[in-house]
Amino acid sequence: MLSFTVRMRFDFADHDKVAEMLRHLTLASRQEPGCVNYVAHFVDGDAGTVLIYEQYVNQEALDHHRGTPHFHHHAIGGLYQLMRDRELETLVAVC
Repeated sequence: MLSFTVRMRFDFADHDKVAEMLRHLTLASRQEPGCVNYVAHFVDGDAGTVLIYEQYVNQEALDHHRGTPHFHHHAIGGLYQLMRDRELETLVAVC
């Protein structure tokens, strides 16, 4: 299983646009085969920071996710165009 977080920072003025893109991206991603978990959050007290928690059954499922039309539209063509910076943390399960 692959688990990771993606932290992105945006201008607060883009909050509503970012929230709308995240809603679409989250709903579509959760329908993908191999997607175990996909949860987007705004950081409490920092409405310009988003944290997405993602889990996929394997690398093939993650590669599929990154090739979907909704990822290209809402992430690459939307969120990535607005973000100020991005950090990715790969997680290793304890058991």
